[in-house]
Amino acid sequence: MSEDFRLDMGAPWLNLLATRGRHFGPQPIERIATPARLRDWLALSELTPLAAVTDADLDLARELRETLRPLALGAVDGVAPRAEQVRALTAFLEPEPVHLAALDRLHRSAPPTASAAFARLAHQAADWLTGPLRHDLRACPEQDCRGVFADPGGRRRWCPSPACASRGRVRALRERRRAES
Repeated sequence: MSEDFRLDMGAPWLNLLATRGRHFGPQPIERIATPARLRDWLALSELTPLAAVTDADLDLARELRETLRPLALGAVDGVAPRAEQVRALTAFLEPEPVHLAALDRLHRSAPPTASAAFARLAHQAADWLTGPLRHDLRACPEQDCRGVFADPGGRRRWCPSPACASRGRVRALRERRRAES
């Protein structure tokens, strides 16, 4: 189902970008259409806030997503970020104390609000975009997708979506056949 969450991009902040599918196509797919869907996505990302998720939180999640998208694509394409893009991301980087607990594994306290969850995602993105992990970022070449994903081995051509890889392989086969004739 096209509205299922994509959790295979390599990191929660990259999965946030995938909450809008076929972003560059004529009919994008919004996977976080309601506060309840956003809460479900946050839960799957282990970022369930203690407070209820509101319409304002939904707007903020989409704002963060669309703040991160050009920065991620710029990192992949070698395009320097603009000052206003950096300011927009910096606005999400509110400090949040980290409380850890040693239980069955190391646990971090739940974010108190959705905004605090977004701050965690923004920090993760900033770490990736400014550190050595930026070299592992790739973008799907499918023009309607351009999904950014982690590819530490440098071997993937398309995002983890089977549809993108299938379309790309069919197009490549048609081009080879056209070139041979």
